[in-house]
Amino acid sequence: MPLVVLLPALGTLLAAGVSRATYLWFAVGSWLYATGHGIHLSANSIGNADPSPTAHLWDEQVGHWVWYAGVAVIAATLASTLVERPVPRHPLAWLLAVAVGATWGTNATGGEFTWAGGALALVACGWGLRHRHDGGVLLTAVGLAGVVAVVVSAIVR
Repeated sequence: MPLVVLLPALGTLLAAGVSRATYLWFAVGSWLYATGHGIHLSANSIGNADPSPTAHLWDEQVGHWVWYAGVAVIAATLASTLVERPVPRHPLAWLLAVAVGATWGTNATGGEFTWAGGALALVACGWGLRHRHDGGVLLTAVGLAGVVAVVVSAIVR
């Protein structure tokens, strides 16, 4: 699953011709993302076989926090890459931005990360509004979709 996220993100960075520092931050975010995802899946499997507070800690707490920290670093890396690039005109870019935000919001709520997921979605909105004249405006759609998904998921849950 991490490759589904990481390969397109890396492709974006390669196409943009970013700096070595950006690749370094992307590597850190990728490591956190893949490690957290692995911790979550491993602990989830253990918790299914032998539910315990320790399995819950590693599944829903440590795994998710490391996983989402990686997602946040990758998102920040991509956000900085969008700055000073043209505002995307293709509807697919906006549809993908909404899909990313909705996924972030539902994952955050499902992973007991609701308040932090909502806060990060609001940060994305602010970043997008600040960069409404360049490609960074995509983060407005990401953030708004994330906030809506967090609120709806919290209500439905």
